[in-house]
Order: sequence, then structure tokens, then C-alpha cells
Amino acid sequence: MKIALAQINPTVGDFGGNLRRIARAVRRAEEGGARLCILPEMCIPGYPARDLLLDRRFVDDNLRALDRLARMVGAMPVVAGFIDRNPSAVGKGLFNAGAVIRGGAVRDVFRKMLLPTYDVFDEPRYFDPAGRVTVSEVDGARVGFTICEDIWNVPELWTRRFYAADPVEMLVKKGAEMIVNISASPFTIGRCALRHAIARRIAARHRIPVYYVNQVGGNDQLVFDGRSFAIDPRGGLIAQGKAFAEDLVLADGDARAAADEAEPPPGEAVLAALVLGVRDYARKCGFRDAVVGLSGGLDSAVTACIAVRALGARHVRGVAMPSPYSSRGSVADARALARALGIGFSVIPIDRAFRAYIRTLAPHIRRRAADTTEENIQARIRGNILMALSNRSGALVLSTGNKSEMAVGYCTLYGDMAGGLAVLSDVPKTLVYTLARTINARRALIPQACIDKPPSAELRPGQTDQDTLPPYDLLDEVLARYIEQRQGPEEIVAAGFPRGLVCGIIKKVARNEYKRNQAPPGLKVTSKAFGYGRRIPVAQRYY
Repeated sequence: MKIALAQINPTVGDFGGNLRRIARAVRRAEEGGARLCILPEMCIPGYPARDLLLDRRFVDDNLRALDRLARMVGAMPVVAGFIDRNPSAVGKGLFNAGAVIRGGAVRDVFRKMLLPTYDVFDEPRYFDPAGRVTVSEVDGARVGFTICEDIWNVPELWTRRFYAADPVEMLVKKGAEMIVNISASPFTIGRCALRHAIARRIAARHRIPVYYVNQVGGNDQLVFDGRSFAIDPRGGLIAQGKAFAEDLVLADGDARAAADEAEPPPGEAVLAALVLGVRDYARKCGFRDAVVGLSGGLDSAVTACIAVRALGARHVRGVAMPSPYSSRGSVADARALARALGIGFSVIPIDRAFRAYIRTLAPHIRRRAADTTEENIQARIRGNILMALSNRSGALVLSTGNKSEMAVGYCTLYGDMAGGLAVLSDVPKTLVYTLARTINARRALIPQACIDKPPSAELRPGQTDQDTLPPYDLLDEVLARYIEQRQGPEEIVAAGFPRGLVCGIIKKVARNEYKRNQAPPGLKVTSKAFGYGRRIPVAQRYY
């Protein structure tokens, strides 16, 4: 049976727009001779809808959109994700569900059984778990339907199972001859390989094919990479959709043609994710233009390159804001970058504003040697300038701080943290260098000086990041173990890192939780990003 895997880019709450995307995919599937068209999890309302799910009108509009979709569907069955009501008087009252639509009507409904509560997922807040699994007959085949997490309970891949139930096992016992999974699985580094490993184990264990359809596009902090695929009963990859783009793939269960499963290097994958994340955040929030503060350093250069790829050069403006401590080279590097990218560029010196601040504050603060007070004033002046330009032009301010800086508080509230979207907030500094090399591999856009020079905020004479921070390769390794791998200080020390270094970094991470709680949303690319997927109290004395 030829099956269409239709990965689309829905927008939360845009029911009309989502239906148009679904309709286009269905038409293409019909033209390609598909006998079944599968769309992603929650593709009708968009995912993640979060607390919009608590709005009765939102749920009702989703059900009306499902009815409209049903009237559009002809003889070819279509599978689409939606929000279903739970008629029971007990529970949350909603299901994360999928509909099997054919001949102008909803013929069957299946519901998600395993509701994740880890990382960015909080589905039990909104949904009830399904009490049964669903097998439907489609074109003479018995199809077992699952939704995202339902296939992830593969014991050999985890040190600890999260769930007692195994929906796939239950479906096979009910006679399922193939497994269909509709998903909204966000991108993180290495996630595609993990999805393949899960599907392969299911296929090989039960000798049945697996069809997996994933959402694509950015919604708030999450970026969905698509890469829908089909696995044959022997565990072979027979079809795979594009990464970070809408796509429709026709998978023929009888065909044995090999599909390209090579995963791009992390630099290329993360770059593509960030470009899509910026493009969709801007588009879905109503922004056409972006403004970036260009310091002449690496982070702002990479951010500007991403913005140009996402929005186009004529929609990006770079602004250099030299202070008394900025080097000539920094302004020259910023100008060279802007010229290479073809973006608008302005130089707005902050010397006079800085001196005015110091004069204004002088009667009110004790006189002593300059410290972070003066440094932060410079950063906040720059933040004010960028926000003023945003106010006047309607452009989105892209903040440029990386994950390493955000982790240890090497950033200024209302200064370099100001903005509407933090592009690199989940990208460690060492990975920023990788992104720069990836960008320059196609065409040398970022001046080599931006890459080679010691990182510096240039807020005092001769300042470098390493005056305050450990070397970035060392810092990033400790942070990855602590934040992403959830290792404690003793484990990290046992791995060969100095105790004083480890404890100092962990204390800085804890001390700066309050800053991160006031940061703009950032795009998630690692397994554990700052934001709503990491919920640490601000007021605590444990660390």
C-alpha cells in the first residue's frame, strides 16, 4: 500500500491556515496515488497550544475545523491530529487524539495513551490518557494508531521505563499489521537517530512496518524538524522526509528502495533549526524585520547571519554601538560583516549617553573604583537604543547571548539580554564557533577576526571573557554534564574536573536563575534548554 507521509507546518490557533495546508497535502497525496495520507499530531489546532487548551472556545473551534476537514476528504483515508473531548465526568475532559477520515466523515478516533511530563512536555495538565488502543482497517490492512510518546516505551533504550503500559504491544495483540505514529517531536541534537532506533526496534520485534509522521516548523521556543519516515518489517529505512521543511513523501510498503538516513553534522542541523525557528517566530508573531546589535564579536555575527537566512538581507538591520572601551577593530568587523551580508548598518556611539548616566548618578552612588555598575550601564544603554529602534520600526530585536553566558550570568539584565527572541540562548559557546565555521564554509561572511579574537564584552579596558570565566571548552563540558546530563557535582569531579571549578560553576548557574527568568524566549536545540523545560526555583539555598 502506498502511504503519504505529509509533514506540515501548522500555526497554533490558525485553524483556517492549518486546514489549507492539510488540504494541499491531501491533494498531493491523491495525485501521487496514495491509499492513505497521514498528517502530524495536533495538526488541526497546532502544537503546542499550552493553556489555550483550557479555553472552551479554542477546543470548539478545533472540533468545527475537524468537521470542515471531514467534508473535504473523499475516498482516500486521511489521518489528522486534533483535540477530542472526554465525555467522562472524571478527569481533565480532553484527549490528545487523531481522526481517521474517509468519504466525508470521521470513521474512527484514536487517543494518546502515554502522556509525557518531562522536559518541555506537560500533557497531563490538559489531557486524559486513553484507556484503550485503536486498530482500524484501512485498504484491507489492520492499522494500529499511536500518537508520539506511545511508541517511546522501548525498554532497552532507557535506564528506567516511565510507563507500565506499552501501546504498541497492545496493538499487535489486537492484530495490528502496521504501526502508524503521528507526532510533534521537537528537534534536539541527535533526536532523529533516536526516533529511528525506536522505530527499528518496534519493526524488528513485531515484524511489522512503522510509519512515522512528524510536524515541521517553529512554534515559540520549539523547532520541529519533520524528517518523517517509514521503516520496513526488517528495520530498513524505506522513505524519509526533508529536514526543516514541509514535505510529502510517498512510502510504498512493497518497495525496497533505500532512503537517505544520513544525519547532517551538528553544526548544519543546528543552523537549519535556528534559521527555521527565527523565520517562523517572526512570521507567526507578525514581524517582517529584525534588528541586531553588532559588537564585532562572534555571537552577534552568527546571529546576524541566521537572521539574514531566515528573513532576507533587506529585512535585517545591524547596529554598532561603540563605547569608550570599544576597539576600532570591533566597529570595522561589524561594518565588514554588514557589508558582506548586504544588510542595513548604523553606528550609534554611546559615549555621550554613558557620560550623562555617570553624571546623573554621581550624587546618588558612592564614589569608588569603576565596577560592574559602569559596565552594565553601557550594556543597558545599548539595550535601550535597540528597543527604541524596534518601537519606531516594528522590527524584532534579536538578542545575541549564548548558552554558556546565560548559564553563569555573564550577561546584563535589560542590557544585552533585551530583545524579543534569544537566538543563541541554547547554543554553547563552543557550538557557536562550529556554527561560524559552518556559515563560512559556503561563503566567507563572518570576518576571520571575529572568530580569532579573544571573546570580550569590551566594557572596560583590556577586558576578555576569560578574565571572569573558565576557558569555554572546559566551561561547556561542565555545563553539559550538569544541565543536560543531570550529573551532580560529585559525578563531574569524579570524571576528572577540579572540585573548585565545578562547584563554582554550579553556584553561578544557581545564582543567576533570576536573570534567566527575565530573558526573552530562546530557541531550543539541546536536550535541556533554559526556559519552561527546566524549572528550578529562584529562591532556594540548595546549591
